[in-house]
Amino acid sequence: MSRRLVNLTLDTLEDLPRPCRQCVYWELDPVSAERACATGDPGLEKEAWVSQTLLEWGSCGKLAYVDGMPAGFVMYAPPAYVPRGMAFPTSPVSADAALLTTAKVVPAFVGGGLGRMLVQGVARDLTKRGVKAVEAFGDAKPDEIDESACIAPVDFFLSVGFKTVRPHPRYPRLRLELRTALSWKSDVEYALEKLLGSMSPETLLRPVRPVTATRSAEN
Repeated sequence: MSRRLVNLTLDTLEDLPRPCRQCVYWELDPVSAERACATGDPGLEKEAWVSQTLLEWGSCGKLAYVDGMPAGFVMYAPPAYVPRGMAFPTSPVSADAALLTTAKVVPAFVGGGLGRMLVQGVARDLTKRGVKAVEAFGDAKPDEIDESACIAPVDFFLSVGFKTVRPHPRYPRLRLELRTALSWKSDVEYALEKLLGSMSPETLLRPVRPVTATRSAEN
């Protein structure tokens, strides 16, 4: 099973799950988002937002593929690019942080470590650009069906290393220091996984010949 991470672009935007491709919950303020969904083309608005953010700021998302199939994604940007961020009771986002807006793993691939893989990809990208942390608004009650379906559950963020910095019964704000997301342990585990994935079963199972036995045979 091969896994790869790619940047969100206008081309890979089409690989987002259909509801997410048409969603402008984060990209527009509440009034504009409601208007776009009622009378406009939210998909076009989403594309315009991604295009502008890419031109002015750079990479604003990651997609994970498993055996060539889109399996999950995450989006992020400076708080100034995310109008919805100011509508939360636990806003604003800290001045030294980028805002991770939403993260989703396709149900068939949940539990395979893709969430952590996506967040580590974000951490690598933002660290290179001098950002110290990433923050997010989590949903503490994801089972309640409403527009917060665009907000990732608090449990997801906690599972990939985020810590709560401003509690709230429904929408706490969480934070991840990027240096913790790029620990040596994570890098070593990734390198080991890549190494093992490149080795054949025969190589893995072939016994190693003891050095002492070789020397005794030569004598």
